[in-house]
Amino acid sequence: MAELAAFTVLTFAATWAAWFASAHLASIPGFGLGGPVFLLGVFAPAIVALCLTARRGGRTAVGRLLARIGRWNVDGRLYLFALFYMLGTKLIAAAIQRFATGTWPRFGDTTLPLMFGAIVFSMWVQAGEEIGWRGFALPRLAKRIGLAWASLIVGVVWALWHLPLFFLAGSGSTGQSFPLYLLHVTALSVAMAWLYWRSAGSLLLVMLMHASVNNTSNVVPAALPNASDPFALHASFVAWATVAVSWAVAAVLLYQMRHHQKSDQSLAASD
Repeated sequence: MAELAAFTVLTFAATWAAWFASAHLASIPGFGLGGPVFLLGVFAPAIVALCLTARRGGRTAVGRLLARIGRWNVDGRLYLFALFYMLGTKLIAAAIQRFATGTWPRFGDTTLPLMFGAIVFSMWVQAGEEIGWRGFALPRLAKRIGLAWASLIVGVVWALWHLPLFFLAGSGSTGQSFPLYLLHVTALSVAMAWLYWRSAGSLLLVMLMHASVNNTSNVVPAALPNASDPFALHASFVAWATVAVSWAVAAVLLYQMRHHQKSDQSLAASD
């Protein structure tokens, strides 16, 4: 557990320092949110994970970890899950709002080809997070407490890691409900852990899913305009419906992972 604690503390410290520094550098063109200092924080989970892996197992262990990015030969249905999980969740949430209120929510105006083009382009950036959260932390925690519980704990920590973005102006999450985000990201972590398990530890698949989540969420926008209290529970109907659908899926996946402890342990042992 000491290694996991070190990973968490170092990752939070590096990321939060970089993100708050980028906010202070916003007056310098190219150095605000989205600039190189901010991206250093985005890649902190991978950097810390690779350093700790090298410290314990040297180049061989680092090579094994990075090799999971090239693990592409998996069941094609898992690619469909990775690509359409968020899109399907959002469309079901929209249908729930239509059934419950009689009105459809607002739909985004980004075309599907543009969304999927952005997924292909941005999935490689997700290595900055996924090498750390799914590649390093999840297997080690699963080895101790099982994959189902590990997916929940990693989800909570992963959500908390994003907390500064709810206070930094221009982040896209500024002022939105963090408690709702925490619920959603924890359910998402369960789905990604399930995908990682079923793909025998493919980082490529979780990177693809992460990029898909980021780029298809706004097919049905859920953010509240002019939100200002990150700790409020106030959120749009479609946001709450999205959380409900995500947890319905997570419940099924948790059941599967919980009832396959031997598979959970074999995944952890492959670390």
